[in-house]
Amino acid sequence: MSARDAILADIRRNLPAGDFPLPEVPLFEPLVGDDLVAEFGERLKRMGGRVVAPGPGDVFAGVRERLDGAKVIASAVPELTGNRDLRSVRYPQEVEDVDVAVVRAVFGIAETGSVLFTQDQLIVNAVAYLAQHLIVLLDPSDILPNVQAAYRRSEFGRSAYAVLHTGPSATADIEGVLIHGAQGVRSLTVVMLPRMA
Repeated sequence: MSARDAILADIRRNLPAGDFPLPEVPLFEPLVGDDLVAEFGERLKRMGGRVVAPGPGDVFAGVRERLDGAKVIASAVPELTGNRDLRSVRYPQEVEDVDVAVVRAVFGIAETGSVLFTQDQLIVNAVAYLAQHLIVLLDPSDILPNVQAAYRRSEFGRSAYAVLHTGPSATADIEGVLIHGAQGVRSLTVVMLPRMA
């Protein structure tokens, strides 16, 4: 038995007996207006991200320059074919050279400008952190008003991995100089694109 298996066996053996349901999350009045798409876009912009609309002939027109300048594109969506197959990646380090990752969000949150990914959307969880630029497809009808509404979605309870992203990576020093992309993606662009039928 490996050390990992021994540790997990000890944890299972020592779990407290009984049913311990999670506390009920209260619903708070949303701090956003009725136009969830506009509210989402405004908050994402404040966090350093941006929203683009799909172009009439090219749904990726708003990010075409980024895509055309990329050497390695990892796509987890059927709308765009990349040149790095995420399904063939065995180790997270294999996506360290990805210039652009294209993924679809499960939903967005208007109040924070956040998008949710699970392991199903990312395929390789590390791609959302190691790629230089992240392009996110989001169906406008999948935008929720606030975090409390998001917590009620089943994706949080049934997913092995779920993460909320709000804009690109950022850090600031003591003088208040903000740097994007210091520890993760340098840009995050959301394309408002309904899901394919």
